[in-house]
Amino acid sequence: MKQNTEKATFAGGCFWCMVKPFDQWEGIEKVMSGYTGGHVENPTYEMVKSGHSGHLEAVEITYVPELFSYKELLEIYWQQIDPTDDEGQFQDRGSSYKTAIFYHSPEQKKLAEESKQRLAESGKFNKPIVTKILPASAFYPAEEKHQDFYKKNPDAYMADRNQSGRDQFIAKHWQS
Repeated sequence: MKQNTEKATFAGGCFWCMVKPFDQWEGIEKVMSGYTGGHVENPTYEMVKSGHSGHLEAVEITYVPELFSYKELLEIYWQQIDPTDDEGQFQDRGSSYKTAIFYHSPEQKKLAEESKQRLAESGKFNKPIVTKILPASAFYPAEEKHQDFYKKNPDAYMADRNQSGRDQFIAKHWQS
């Protein structure tokens, strides 16, 4: 029997680093790298990276809510990013690397806003939480070479991740 699936879309800087944290759980059917939030149809990586398309690098997650909840996805999401940085993420700077939660339903919007508020009140960060919560719009899959990058190019993935400062930030803020 086919189970119902839903979509979740998160921008968290470089999409290469945003796939693996979600890709390893039962109930996650697919994690796709791509582009969303902009004004150009069918953008390329070069167009998005230039900052002129208005798109953010993002991941679109297809999940089974009965097995893995949207709340759990939000928990993982917040622990992958610096939610106080409005200029990009870690070594990746510019508008295409900003953070955002793109909601697909009123329930997702409510849960995202509540999770953002809890994070702001947690005292974990001494700067404001700037991650935007926006309605989902067209999602354009990235080129094939960007899909499952951590599996196809493990050495390049680890080198990029180590150089970025992302893991050090995560360890400092989320070690418990």
